[in-house]
Amino acid sequence: MRPRAEPAFTAEPLPRSLAGSLAAFERHLASARGLSSHTVRAYAGDMRSMLGHASMCGVERIAELDLSVIRAWLAAQHGAGQSRATIARRAAAARAFTSFAHEHGWLDRDPGALLGVAKTGRHLPRVLAADQMRAVLDGQRPDAADPAAAALEFRDTAIMELLYATGIRVGELCGLDIDDIDAGRRTIRVLGKGAKERVVPVGLPAVAAVDRWLSDGRGILARDASGPALFLGARGGRIDQRIARRVVHARIGAAGSVPDTGPHGLRHSAATHMLEGGADLRSVQEMLGHASLATTQIYTHVSIDRLMAAYRQAHPRA
Repeated sequence: MRPRAEPAFTAEPLPRSLAGSLAAFERHLASARGLSSHTVRAYAGDMRSMLGHASMCGVERIAELDLSVIRAWLAAQHGAGQSRATIARRAAAARAFTSFAHEHGWLDRDPGALLGVAKTGRHLPRVLAADQMRAVLDGQRPDAADPAAAALEFRDTAIMELLYATGIRVGELCGLDIDDIDAGRRTIRVLGKGAKERVVPVGLPAVAAVDRWLSDGRGILARDASGPALFLGARGGRIDQRIARRVVHARIGAAGSVPDTGPHGLRHSAATHMLEGGADLRSVQEMLGHASLATTQIYTHVSIDRLMAAYRQAHPRA
């Protein structure tokens, strides 16, 4: 009987049979399930870790993978100090992998189906107050003397306005093309998780900021290889998420006393302010591109002030 204790894992190459199964799983995630590249990388990395552990335990073929190996791997993650959320994600990756392997006949049984689902708790999103967002956005003044620097200022202003106006994810923002903007209808077409397309409304300040970037900024940075990308980096290529995050942190930092947050914080803030303004949960769900309404419900805690105000106004014994 092979040992189940956690071995000293090293990043050695996987046996060919295990590596082939991992590659097939990665292709499945990207094509059949349509997951984002970030999720595919995370799941593939998790399964490389699990299969590396299995290999060190003597597993040479997927058919030899069983529940005790998976549990020992997860226990090692806990022992290494990984958070509950990380372990829960890795358990989910393991369940997806063993289900895939079972469907393909590589496993007689699906051991992942016997894994418990850990409750990670749901953290309340950090949001900026409406007056803090106004301080950030109203403080934007693209007035750089150098044309290239001014173009970047126009771009950064448009990024900030669009992220807050729509609540889209930073990856969705970076993937926008020029023709995804409908200035007349004040909407944008977004390709979200699972390759699902949605149309999101955009406010006038964001439309104006994007128009200013397109008319006075983008042409200065554009190159032959820029293609249809809406937002460009300093060298003319499509902007990447790292640069977009840097833009958000820099603009918030320039506002002074506003707490620092990133693009996801702007997404939280947009959803929160929509609900506080009276939007219904279903509309916010569609705007954010959440597959489940339960995901959107995390924002409802911030509307307690509005709930209390309605209670005091409407209840006869308030």
